[in-house]
Amino acid sequence: MKIMSCLSSNFKFVFLASTVIWITVMSSSLAAVGASNVTTIGTGSVTYDRRSLIINGQRKLLISASIHYPRSVPAMWPGLVRLAKEGGVDVIETYVFWNGHEPSPGNYYFGGRFDLVKFCKIVQQAGMYMILRIGPFVAAEWNFGGLPVWLHYVPGTTFRTDSEPFKYHMQKFMTYTVNLMKRERLFASQGGPIILSQAKNEYGYYENAYGEGGKRYALWAAKMALSQNTGVPWIMCQQYDAPDPVIDTCNSFYCDQFKPISPNKPKIWTENWPGWFKTFGARDPHRPAEDVAYSVARFFQKGGSVQNYYMYHGGTNFGRTAGGPFITTSYDYDAPIDEYGLARFPKWGHLKELHKVIKSCEHALLNNDPNLLSLGPLQEADVYEDASGACAAFLANMDDKNDKVVQFRHVSYHLPAWSVSILPDCKNVAFNTAKVGCQTSIVNMAPLDLHPTASSPKRDIKSLQWEVFKETAGVWGVADFTKNGFVDHINTTKDATDYLWYTTSIFVHAEEDFLRNRGTAMLFVESKGHTMHVFINKKLQASASGNGTVPQFKFGTPIALKAGKNEIALLSMTVGLQTAGAFYEWIGAGPTSVKVAGFKSGIVDLTASAWTYKIGLQGEHLRIQKSYNLNSKIWAPTSQPPKQQPLTWYKAVVDAPPGNEPVALDMIHMGKGMAWLNGQEIGRYWPRRTSKYEKCVTQCDYRGKFNPDKCVTGCGEPTQRWYHVPRSWFKPSGNVLIIFEETGGDPSQIRFSMRKVSGACGHLSEDHPSFDVENLQGSQIENDKNRPTLRLKCPTNTNISSVKFASFGNPNGTCGSYMLGDCHDPNSASLVEKVCLNQNECALEMSSSNFNMQLCPSTVKKLAVEVNCS
Repeated sequence: MKIMSCLSSNFKFVFLASTVIWITVMSSSLAAVGASNVTTIGTGSVTYDRRSLIINGQRKLLISASIHYPRSVPAMWPGLVRLAKEGGVDVIETYVFWNGHEPSPGNYYFGGRFDLVKFCKIVQQAGMYMILRIGPFVAAEWNFGGLPVWLHYVPGTTFRTDSEPFKYHMQKFMTYTVNLMKRERLFASQGGPIILSQAKNEYGYYENAYGEGGKRYALWAAKMALSQNTGVPWIMCQQYDAPDPVIDTCNSFYCDQFKPISPNKPKIWTENWPGWFKTFGARDPHRPAEDVAYSVARFFQKGGSVQNYYMYHGGTNFGRTAGGPFITTSYDYDAPIDEYGLARFPKWGHLKELHKVIKSCEHALLNNDPNLLSLGPLQEADVYEDASGACAAFLANMDDKNDKVVQFRHVSYHLPAWSVSILPDCKNVAFNTAKVGCQTSIVNMAPLDLHPTASSPKRDIKSLQWEVFKETAGVWGVADFTKNGFVDHINTTKDATDYLWYTTSIFVHAEEDFLRNRGTAMLFVESKGHTMHVFINKKLQASASGNGTVPQFKFGTPIALKAGKNEIALLSMTVGLQTAGAFYEWIGAGPTSVKVAGFKSGIVDLTASAWTYKIGLQGEHLRIQKSYNLNSKIWAPTSQPPKQQPLTWYKAVVDAPPGNEPVALDMIHMGKGMAWLNGQEIGRYWPRRTSKYEKCVTQCDYRGKFNPDKCVTGCGEPTQRWYHVPRSWFKPSGNVLIIFEETGGDPSQIRFSMRKVSGACGHLSEDHPSFDVENLQGSQIENDKNRPTLRLKCPTNTNISSVKFASFGNPNGTCGSYMLGDCHDPNSASLVEKVCLNQNECALEMSSSNFNMQLCPSTVKKLAVEVNCS
């Protein structure tokens, strides 16, 4: 497609297929956004100008939510989409995962968790829009950044640059995907939900590393995308040279200061990170709800029109889809909807209230340019007014330490540090980002023993019956090949498996001092990553690993050698392939140096010795984790599963846990390995502990710019203990659970855990913005007619069974550890019990009809409540 530039205020550009049609329009309506030179570019029912997307002729302020279809299961999709819509979301955004859809060249798969069409239609049925980020490179902490591993081995291919083989396969996949969407009439130009498509992903970070080839590739990708004739605009995130009419967008924790490279393009935030990902062995990052809300409010305050949470539901990296390396199987992301599909309170609730208030300002925001007013050194207001009388104001305090009282239109407003107050009528505060008024849910993982299946003839036995299969340490069956020196792990396995055996031998004379003195030799290994187990004469001697920051590692370990020939077998493992970076596909793994010290003759360097290689595990080769091999004679029954045994497969047939709560496997007593249920890949498990000496927080200060190391928990604890098992994978009975354990654990301690909301807390002050979010209409708000109200709600089919804490006065502490202050209404608990007990939900208005409002006259009163649900 020929790329056009802006010409005149009296012309609107509409792109239909490859034809440019010039349509003369009156500029009077565009003057409402303060533009003397406005260009609208788009196709069909979706157009845009510098202020917003325009869908079917209407300006739209859009809240979007990332939900990646393969990170959940089809049975969860309707509930996730419904919960997002209930949270005030208009748009569902997803990547398209190339390596899941084209596992081998020309063989396409769009079924199961990868049924993109079904996912899109669920969104459409919910009455929501979609942003389809085709990429096809995605990063996303997904294995190999979403690109298929086979593509790396197509001769002449270099990823993400002006490489003809790469461009050929990229265009072929993108065209296939676009045509599939067209065939199902899913683009907005066809009446479908897809309003934006994305080409490439975050290429601006790395384009310069590819030189002129990178620039040519970026332009080619844009032109190729436009030639697909989707009928909707294309976007490129973090692409600082995106050519017209492609819209460049922002990815960051904060995008209020972002400006598109062209003044004719709207301000779009494709990734607002409400949390962060985790890597095995690292701490657990959390982003406070107050700061997420602050970032969103600031973005719309400064002219933003489309904002997307990455992630709104993170989900699970099932199987071997996690990248990184070292990305955990959980991709919870501290998102508003947790990994299991439950709303995360208070984050989900706080953002829901924010969305409602921002939406009430939509007309004023999208039809005007703001008037910026200084309210202090780090305080400012942006005021949007139009000829119809609509007025909305955002008052911001960017001071990350001090609250401030500011004067706006002759009225005083208190602004907590690092907060934004939104005034939909330019008078009354409807929302402040730092004041969280919704409940906090108390969520527990309730343990449940594995029960023998109901169909078992030994149903009455107390202990579960296990079967086992033992792997051979080193080469099993026939060796794949022998070679002097080391081969790269990834180039050898081509990611068909995590596992590659490197095996050699060393001869030890009986007169060596370490044998005569009953000592040990020392083995020294260096590796490009990611993890390794060392076996000497079939016995596990040591394990070592890199981490999510530095996958390379080196280590030394004593090894027990005997007189004569000794076998050294190194089991090298990947933990997800590299996700991003310039030329990332060339980053390898596996050992680079092996030496043995302690001999009279000095250090023995085995690096260049003859090494025998075996790809994968015998159990993988036999496919014993698949359902059709479950009765194979290779399984050996046992009355008690062997404990602390490396390289062991375990099988048990179990009942489904009762109820309908989300389910996880508790693997705290296991080492490292993989798990399956009924042939479905749960994923890698590794309850690797973080260092207890690292710095963690018990309470996070939301004030100030967030970074992933700011608010972390879990020091000295496993990064991931529980592993999500979707309910839809279970049968009522006869469920086959298979575990492969690498280093040794206690399978008798494996438990199911059900994720349950067991209670709720609320903490509200009398100066909280008092408005009814659910009934907010337009911008007409009268605060004096409403009182701050604390609302508590238990899960469906449960009620508030007891009141654990209640105090009106000046209570302090946080949920789970509230304490009375020196000001307390003694009738607090009885009032809360009267209103809330045996109810699924209740509302506690802070008014004189409920509480003694004259109590402690000089104190700003607060209400803190904690209840149990059952």
